[in-house]
Order: sequence, then structure tokens, then C-alpha cells
Amino acid sequence: MTLTSRPLSKGDSENKHPLWITGADALMDSLKIHGVKVIFGYPGGAILPIYDAVHKAEQDGWLKHYMVRHEQGGSHAADGYARSTGEVGVCFGTSGPGATNLVTGIATAQMDSVPMVVVTGQVPRPAIGTDAFQETDIFGITLPIVKHSWVIRDPSDISKVVSEAFFIASSGRPGPVLIDIPKDVGQEFFNYERILPGEIIPKGFKRNGEINDCDIKKTIELIEESERPLLYVGGGAISSGAHEEIAILANNYQIPVTTTLMGKGAFDEKHNLSVGMLGMHGTAYANFAVTECDLLIAIGARFDDRVTGKLDTFAPTAKVIHIDIDPAEVNKNRRVDVAIVSDVAKAVRKVNENFSNNKTSLDKKNWLEKINYWKNKHPLFMPPAEGEIYPQEVLLKVRDCSPEAYITTDVGQHQMWAAQYLRNAPRKWISSAGLGTMGFGLPAAIGVKAALPNSDVICIAGDASVLMNIQELGTLSQYGLNIKLVIINNRWQGMVRQWQESFYDERYSSSDMSCGEPDFVKLAESFGLKGYLISDRKQLLDEFKSALNFDGPALINILVRRAENCYPMVPPGKSNAQMVGYVNSEN
Repeated sequence: MTLTSRPLSKGDSENKHPLWITGADALMDSLKIHGVKVIFGYPGGAILPIYDAVHKAEQDGWLKHYMVRHEQGGSHAADGYARSTGEVGVCFGTSGPGATNLVTGIATAQMDSVPMVVVTGQVPRPAIGTDAFQETDIFGITLPIVKHSWVIRDPSDISKVVSEAFFIASSGRPGPVLIDIPKDVGQEFFNYERILPGEIIPKGFKRNGEINDCDIKKTIELIEESERPLLYVGGGAISSGAHEEIAILANNYQIPVTTTLMGKGAFDEKHNLSVGMLGMHGTAYANFAVTECDLLIAIGARFDDRVTGKLDTFAPTAKVIHIDIDPAEVNKNRRVDVAIVSDVAKAVRKVNENFSNNKTSLDKKNWLEKINYWKNKHPLFMPPAEGEIYPQEVLLKVRDCSPEAYITTDVGQHQMWAAQYLRNAPRKWISSAGLGTMGFGLPAAIGVKAALPNSDVICIAGDASVLMNIQELGTLSQYGLNIKLVIINNRWQGMVRQWQESFYDERYSSSDMSCGEPDFVKLAESFGLKGYLISDRKQLLDEFKSALNFDGPALINILVRRAENCYPMVPPGKSNAQMVGYVNSEN
């Protein structure tokens, strides 16, 4: 007798009565009750039973699946979805090369603490370990780059595993998890019983303890005693939604704020207390401020090498308060005076609750005047009004024309210029920071647009970086995703060329992209998209506005000054105060 599954009724998601269904249908139902509405992926043999269930879910109307053109694009799209919403992103890939193609996206999410559930197909259980066609131990391969992973050997474990996966991916310091499902597990019928979100707490999971009142008291004492305090804010502030609390803290004590690449948006960069991004390509005034501060308050930041420069010269005379949800980050790179292991929004809120106008801090006027002096003396470079198009002015046009857009970036010079010149609200800056993944921007923009279809989404790309995942133009075309892809085209691997110029005696080994570069406009048109070429600065404003206002996906190829370098820059092995290329101005 052939067994068939009983259709899932509307009331089924509200009860736990066993259902006789396949593992694949159980997976989709478990994802549904965890709030999943969007999945990015690419089918293949081992995951076909699951894709059959995907088809049913789309027919039922609760799921939208985006077929990307490469599994790496799917993982980055899920990443962009998660970063822009704060929800868990989900992507699918088949066994073997499908699974290994996801690895770069998983590592990107792990380095930047992005919550993501990755589901891979696997060869049938009897074939595991036999070197079967398209068999790869993706569980073993990804162990160093996930928070947790599972190989499901019994379909009755699916609901429990999915519940644990979402809990682990989104709790504490967020990150990616992986579920590997053999093909025959997806095909097997069994009595499925739902496990609802949060119903199971994974073994070994430890919640952070209560915040120590003594640590809060000591934090406030250090702030009140300091004369030159500085808030150093990282991606943990974005993850926890701490931007409002950080604004209150900064305003209460009049503390300047610098952010990391991951922390952009956690504090209003138009505010007079903002000193922008710090680190290798940070503003001169942020790097001078961190060098001379006497108290550094690190919030959701990890003292990354691109931020600190030569570590023993980073905030060399400062006492340090470190607030972070991950105890492994505290005292890892920098010894601290006060450590608060907690959700950062909760911790900063507690500091704010203990603020008293009656306990005035020491006068910070001299410190703020010095900050403003640095801002005026060492501003970011402003392009000249004539000659070639400068890449920096493209970012200024983006800032002026689409101030509320969600911005994704690829990796390289254009990424750093975007970080310097754009001003973003929380979760509107989406960029691969820790891993520095070229090709991230376009698929990440797909994820953002899938999550927020009524929002403006712009991808800032380099001509070299965009080619890493250029095939995702097909995804834009298929789904009509109104994304603007802005290519800042200097026909180089720009950051590689800059380093070769600065540190390798101008030996430009394998970094010139001009030979073999496609005609990007014709390429866009071949995918059925609108393409624009801007090569004259007289065109820039009108053509660029026209392109951004076009109702549909568009590629905007802007030819910029080839030899332009990204400054300021902290050379490797130097302190942040030893930047090169920063502006000296008395204006």
C-alpha cells in the first residue's frame, strides 16, 4: 500500500497532534512555525525531496523562494535578509558542490555574527561514507565556522533540530547554524509532532547572569572621572538594537562616539558627537580621538586588528570598559578595567537608569573642543570641481539622492569610501566586515529587497568585486527586484593596487582588470536589465538621478579616476595616529 501524507490544515500549526508526513514536509512545517516566509536557494539531486515540499509551500502561499544563480549568492542573500531585519535568514543548497559553495557565505555570517539557518541536502543514509556521487562531509567542513550543526539521521528529530537551530542562531552572539539532511530522510514518512519555537532549550546553553551592580557603579565612576572619554561602538550594538540607549548615554555625558565598520548606524553620524568610523581607513579625527582618550567604552566591539592598528598603541593611556554579550571577547585582545558580559542594550540601559543630573561629570568642554578642532583641521577629502569623476563624489551623490536607502557593498576601496561618506540608520548598512568577502554586495541586496520590498536598496560595488557574483543579475531579472547596482569602476582591484603601490614598489601583479572587463551595460541588457554608463562628470548628477529613479532593476557603471587611493590609511604595523594621506586644513 502506498502511503500519502495528510494535508496540513490551518489549525495544525496550533496543536501538536502527530501527522503522517515526509521528512521534507516536516522540515517546511517546522520552518513555517518559526516564522520563515522567505528562503534563498538552488536545487539539486540530494535536496529534491525538500524542493518538492518547497513547491507545495509556495502553492499554499506562505513561502516565497528565490532561486539564486549560485549557492554562494543564496547564502549572502540570506545574510542580507538577516542583517536588514534582525530575523534569521534561511538558505538551501544540495550536497557536494552545492554545499561547499555555501561555505564562503557561512564564514561571512560567522565572522560578522549574523543569524542564519543553512539547510543542505545529503546523499542517502546508506551511501554516507562510500564516496557516493556528490557526497561531501559538509558537517565536518563547516565545524569551525558555525555555532552548531546537525546531521539528521531520523526524520522524527527534524522538529526538535529546527527549534534548536533557530534558538541557537539568534540567541546570545548570533551566528550561522547548519542542518544536513540525507535524501532518504526527506522522503521517509513518519509520525511528525510539532515542537514550537522556544519550547526546547538546547543542552549546554547558558544564559548570561545578571549584571553586577558594582560593575555599573564602577562604569559610571570612570565616566564621571574621565576628562577625555570615547564611545567605541561595534556590530553588537546593531544586533541588540542598542542605538537609542547609546544616543542617551552619549548625550547624558557628552561623550564623542566612533563606530566600527560593523557598527555603522548605531549612532547618528550627523550628530555633533559623532566622529565617524575609526581604524585603518577611519577618519583622522576618530583615530586621533582614540589615541588620546583617557577612557574607552567599548560597546559590542571586539578590538579587531583593522580597528586597533598596532595593538599596544591603541588607546594607550586609556582605561577600558568593555560591554559585550560574548565572554570570549572580553580580555581577548585588550585587558580591561571593567567587563560587563550582557546584551549591550540591556547593559547600557542600566547605566542610563543610574545617570543623575545632580552628579555632574567633569567638564568635557576642552575635549569636545579638541575633537572639533581635529574635525576642522583633518576633514575627509572633498573632490575637486573639475576633471575626472572621483569615486568619493559618487558616494556623496548616493548620500544626497537616496539618504534613506539600504546600502549593501562589496569589498575594497569602494567599501571604505562608502563607509567614510555615507550616513546610515541602524540596519541600513550591510557590508562584509570580518571576512571581507568580494561579491557579497549584489546577493546581499537581493536579500534586503526580498525582506523589504518597499524600501530603496542600493548596492555599491567595485568592477572587480562585482564579477565574483555577477550571475545574480539573473535573479534580479527573474524576480524584477528594483535594486540599483552602482559600480565604481576604476578598472583595478583597487585596494590590491593601492597596497602594491604603497608597499610593493608599484609592482602591479595581477591587479589590472581593464583587459577582459565586460561591457557592463551590454551585460545588464543581456539579462533584461537597464544599464547606464557615466564617464563624464557633467553627466553625473542628472544621469545618476535618472538611473536611481528608474522604476526597475538597473546597473549603473561609473568610470572614475583610476589612480585614486583610499585615505586616510593606517599602514600595517603602525599606530592609528600614524595615518598617511589625511587632509591637513585650517578651514
